[in-house]
Amino acid sequence: MARAMLEYTKTVLKKVSFDTTLFCKEVKKAVTRLLPYEIEELKIFIHSLVQQNPELNQCLIYLKS
Repeated sequence: MARAMLEYTKTVLKKVSFDTTLFCKEVKKAVTRLLPYEIEELKIFIHSLVQQNPELNQCLIYLKS
């Protein structure tokens, strides 16, 4: 079940990557809902999205921990 949450989160983040505010909001929610090892996987995924859309860079502050 937990794996499904990570995949769902990735799908949502892809869909909202056009809007920085929405993207940041979803990243914040994901950090509260996912397990620590899933957050590490999510960081890798988000870094790849940031390379494609540099304006999403500001959302990386939610991944610092």
